[in-house]
Amino acid sequence: MKSCILIYNPNSGHTMSDETLKIAKNILPKYGYSVKIIPTKYAGHAKELVSHIDDVDLVISVGGDGTFNEVVTGNMQRKKRLLVSNIPIGTTNDVGTMFGYGRNFENNLKLLLEGSEKDIDICSVNGRPFVYVAGLGKFINIAYDTPRYLKKRYGYFAYLIEGIKDFFRPIKSYKVDYVVNGIKKTGYFSFILISNANRIAGINMFYKDVKLDDNMFEVLLCNFSTRRQIIKALRLLIDHDPNNVSGLEFYKTNNIKFEFEQYPKKAWCIDGEKLDRATKTYEFETINNFKIKMPNKNVNKLFTKKTNLE
Repeated sequence: MKSCILIYNPNSGHTMSDETLKIAKNILPKYGYSVKIIPTKYAGHAKELVSHIDDVDLVISVGGDGTFNEVVTGNMQRKKRLLVSNIPIGTTNDVGTMFGYGRNFENNLKLLLEGSEKDIDICSVNGRPFVYVAGLGKFINIAYDTPRYLKKRYGYFAYLIEGIKDFFRPIKSYKVDYVVNGIKKTGYFSFILISNANRIAGINMFYKDVKLDDNMFEVLLCNFSTRRQIIKALRLLIDHDPNNVSGLEFYKTNNIKFEFEQYPKKAWCIDGEKLDRATKTYEFETINNFKIKMPNKNVNKLFTKKTNLE
């Protein structure tokens, strides 16, 4: 029998009940897995668990995008990486939704166990891995500044409430020197987004054609200075290529380096969590061939290397 460790975050948006845990204990042996279930006890615990556990055949992260980030980061610290997976029970669940999961835990577990193993690109900032998105600037701090009790009470609407509050706060622009695709540039930006995903902040198809194994990530730089510009640009982004929206710069690359004139007042957000690193220099790169297991539903849309699902 194969071995599995299920790591779950009891503080994620939808708490794992005893009944849900019983479902996991019943289903995994039917698919040939013995299972050990471990709850996280503090921030960073999932990373510690994965970096130190003995070799197992599968690690299942059950929580939000931040929990999966910890599992991936812990796996990166190992000499021999493990096969990891993600079942979403968080507030926004961008990664889980992108992978093709629904809301029912039992169905999601079966989708995972009947799914495919894929090699995925993982992004990094100054060597720190992130699964799908990193950002700085207007609205970005909402993900980590929204109180946890509000997220548990109101779910995604808690972010909308904080977003409305942030909309009326002053807009800060940063002077940045940056190098992308070998070209040196300078600009003033109020919003920077680095991503490897087609769903961001609960918005489906944020980009229309994203591949998770093409050794590339998407870069969106915004120089909005007024609320009116923000509203107009967000409306245009729904139906237009970001290259054709005034006030935006868009790149596909596997390396970009930023040098800020001043230390950013707000921290970067990676996978919904705060990046506590005070520096003026940030370099983003890709890490290739990181193995995950995921449902079959969207694999042939998200990967250049097709999977035979027959």
